[in-house]
Amino acid sequence: MNTTETGIVYIVGAGPGDKKLITVKGLECLQKADVVIYDLLLNDVLLEHCPLHTEKIKAPDPRIRATRQAELNKLLVQHAKAGKVVVRLKGGDPYIFGRGGEEAMALVEAGIPFEVVPGITSAVAASAYAGMPVTHRDYASSVAFVTGHSAALHPDSNIKWEYLAKAVDTLVVYMGVAHLSQIVDRLTRYGRDADTPVSLVRVGTTPQQFVVQGTLADIVEKVESAQLKSPAIIVVGEVNSLREQLRWFDSKPLFGKRILVTRARAQASEFADILEENGAEVIQFPTIEIHSLEGHCSDIPSPKEYDWVIFTSVNAVEIYYQHIRDKGLDTRAFGDSKICAVGPKTVTALNTIGITPDFIPSRSQASVITAEIDDVNGKKVLLPRAKIASADLPDALHHKGAVVDDLPIYDTVKVRNDYNDVLEKDLLDGKIDVVTFTSSSTVTNFLEMFPHNTPKDLLSKVRVAVIGPSTKATAEEHGVHVDLVAKEATIESLAEAIIAVYI
Repeated sequence: MNTTETGIVYIVGAGPGDKKLITVKGLECLQKADVVIYDLLLNDVLLEHCPLHTEKIKAPDPRIRATRQAELNKLLVQHAKAGKVVVRLKGGDPYIFGRGGEEAMALVEAGIPFEVVPGITSAVAASAYAGMPVTHRDYASSVAFVTGHSAALHPDSNIKWEYLAKAVDTLVVYMGVAHLSQIVDRLTRYGRDADTPVSLVRVGTTPQQFVVQGTLADIVEKVESAQLKSPAIIVVGEVNSLREQLRWFDSKPLFGKRILVTRARAQASEFADILEENGAEVIQFPTIEIHSLEGHCSDIPSPKEYDWVIFTSVNAVEIYYQHIRDKGLDTRAFGDSKICAVGPKTVTALNTIGITPDFIPSRSQASVITAEIDDVNGKKVLLPRAKIASADLPDALHHKGAVVDDLPIYDTVKVRNDYNDVLEKDLLDGKIDVVTFTSSSTVTNFLEMFPHNTPKDLLSKVRVAVIGPSTKATAEEHGVHVDLVAKEATIESLAEAIIAVYI
């Protein structure tokens, strides 16, 4: 919290829908905020950058609150006078049809210090994501941004449509979908050629981005036929003809696909990033959390007591090593023990703490591990892993004569979600394209969250993708048809299997 008598307000542009288009400075402001007052249409994933103590306030809805701006101004002043660091998080850029100037004036009048952090405005971002540069040396040397709100179309409006119609090469109209026919009428009445290309870009920079193209002569009819609604920008000018050559975002293999990720939230970000980079809308619905079994930390055996220590997951490495550290030890405690790492992520986790595995099996299946490992007959083997892990591996090691300590060091705990009803309806209606499972526990926990439908009915209209054969077996035991299985037990391989379906 700010310790000065009066706080400060940062008026921050969050950019359009893509959460990664916020600036570095904008993120820095969020990371030190005591209070964030944010707009309705923002990607609220951005709020995850705030400290735990941050108070998050949704701005009043301008569609139903005529006094919205006065209320906002009052909130900014109130929290700043209480000594808080306040972030006013606005879509796009605060000073381009964002009323940031009005909020800044209110702060000046109240004697509140403030800073403005510009953002990427939707006219630039949505056009770029749709494949239309607002300027181009061969097509457009000038661009103008104008509001298409009803007030802009009144006879006493200060917008000079008679000049604007022909004064610039590219015209980008904000908030104009509801008044498209009037805007077209003004532009053509004042001399803009009816054959001028026009595009409307709805929710630009998001996986739901939708583009309708035409000319001033037919765009109204095309938009009505497509039933396109706001929010959208209107781009008028020859640059629209470049879309077929320059479109890149909505040609990604997973563009527009809604993919459900059931992995623990702490581990889901890398998987979500891969899917999002390929155009998907990722719905994070964690069904498990990883909880270290802290109760018997003092009973954790030293690794040097064993001939082999086998790590089957990143969680096993991180949690076991933390137990070792809590006992005042480090990697030297492994002594002459040989280390087995199952899977490339587990190898990386061991490398991070300075250990190079002695053995990496070609696959994660128990039969492969025991077939490829050195002779373990009479050897002591430590297997630190999940409480609910399958008995396949220790059984196979016992069969080869090993003396195995199967040590549960963490548990996968079911997560409570408040999104179940909405998600259940989307699944039943076929509004989710792919559901992913990265472990058997994600399968069982997920299905238990929806007791009113059989697994078969719940997932009949979606593709089911799993990370490996054991997860597939669990899904099929519950009557779930599995469409995709990763070639390797990694999130990268699972993502590749999903992408391959849509290429």
